[in-house]
Amino acid sequence: MSHGALHKNELIVIKGGKNIMSKDNFDKISGMIGTVFIVIFVLGLAQSISAGAAGFWGGLPFWVICIMVIMLVFYDLWDTCLRKKPFD
Repeated sequence: MSHGALHKNELIVIKGGKNIMSKDNFDKISGMIGTVFIVIFVLGLAQSISAGAAGFWGGLPFWVICIMVIMLVFYDLWDTCLRKKPFD
């Protein structure tokens, strides 16, 4: 393995030379974990705003924004990690 950035098909290697997984699989797993954390954070924030002083109707515009943000997060996960790119 070369030093520096991993190339597409290189494997992630731990001390001792054992191959754990490819960079693609690592990207998919870490992308899904990050997506779950962002969704939990955004939905928790929207719920706390709606349950607080803003109430349902006051928090509704924020819920709409949150749904749009979550859709963008899922699109980015698909575009970055899951979609087959033409240059692969």
